[in-house]
Amino acid sequence: MRKGFTRKPQADELATRGKNYITPSGLQRLKDEHRFLLTRERPAVTKMVTWAASNGDRSENADYQYGKRRLRQIDGRIRFLTKRIDAAEVVDPGTPRAGQAATRAFFGATVRYANAAGTERVVSIVGTDEVDLNRNHISWASPLGRALMKSAAGDRVVLQAPGGTEQLIVLEVYYERISVEPFREPPGAEASARGSPAHANRPDERQRSGT
Repeated sequence: MRKGFTRKPQADELATRGKNYITPSGLQRLKDEHRFLLTRERPAVTKMVTWAASNGDRSENADYQYGKRRLRQIDGRIRFLTKRIDAAEVVDPGTPRAGQAATRAFFGATVRYANAAGTERVVSIVGTDEVDLNRNHISWASPLGRALMKSAAGDRVVLQAPGGTEQLIVLEVYYERISVEPFREPPGAEASARGSPAHANRPDERQRSGT
């Protein structure tokens, strides 16, 4: 009986070391967010900071202070996304497989398993940037992902998680396209608020409106 992964990975360790295994749709989501931040959100916030800086004392200027803080956050996220995209090793679960690659659980596999009580669950093993518990997408580096890795139908594995040890039996392993939630422009983004009332009194907005 094999044991699952017992050491909890550090949050920044998997993001900076080695290859970033990811599905095609997961990589597309990272690229879409990167593009949005670089070409839309950052320029919009930079414009807001420039406007705020023209209003006088920067030390007591809430718009200016917020904008500068937001720029630092955006730049940090862009750097993170750039590293993740550069390190991406794309694995397409929908690619036809043969032999053990088709019957054992590796990255991109969808696994149906049961615990000792007989409760069944189906999970898909994805990258650390694609975890979505609402869709039952788990990271290959998680305790469960490590426990299931290389297993086949009929295998018994041991999950060692912070909550305790649990025995699981693998019922089915298969591969199919994994749909990752696409990137969506976040609520409150500066890039989407250019026409909102909050921007109506800024010089650039008045000029566009002709007032």
